[in-house]
Amino acid sequence: MKGDYLMKRFLGVLVASMFLASAAYAADAVKEEKKADAKATKEEKKADAKATKEEKKADAKATKEEKKAEKSEKPSK
Repeated sequence: MKGDYLMKRFLGVLVASMFLASAAYAADAVKEEKKADAKATKEEKKADAKATKEEKKADAKATKEEKKAEKSEKPSK
């Protein structure tokens, strides 16, 4: 009788510890995934900002060239 009780108790502790270990492993994996997502989002924002900056420069340059072309097209008096 006492041996059966000890075996059941041992198996209960074993199952509980396995459950807790798997939960801790899953939580760690989620934490790493969130960190990777945050890093990717940060890099994406940085790339978008850089692209926007380059687009603004290109637009400004095009506008400047258009104004220059308009001045050269107008006949001088």
